[in-house]
Amino acid sequence: MAKRVLVVEDNELNLKLFCDLLRAHGFATEPVKDGRDAVAAARSFEPDLAIMDIQLPHVSGYELIQQMKLDSELRSIPIMAVTAYAGREDEERIRAVGANAYVSKPISLARFMEEVRALLPPEQAGTEEAPQP
Repeated sequence: MAKRVLVVEDNELNLKLFCDLLRAHGFATEPVKDGRDAVAAARSFEPDLAIMDIQLPHVSGYELIQQMKLDSELRSIPIMAVTAYAGREDEERIRAVGANAYVSKPISLARFMEEVRALLPPEQAGTEEAPQP
């Protein structure tokens, strides 16, 4: 069974890129454009991993990460932050609110997938290897 990844990203092109890349590597994805819907989507989709943009309208990725880590049903889900914030302080702040990994934009496709696989135990990694783009 494919592992599930919740992708929270308000930029449609990035959302499509992340979901297409993950699907090509054997993951099932649940795209969420509005951060206000992320917690409910996590509860219903039950992801094995959440990928979260930090700069979201209405509610920040910082707030969403904190909400998920304080929620007894969701706190065990690893979270990878993907953001244009690229400074050392930004990474420290993102990790301090509970993110397990951090990838800066623009992303390296290989690094993105390395981080995804690092957050999932081997038996949870995607089932198919896709050719490198």
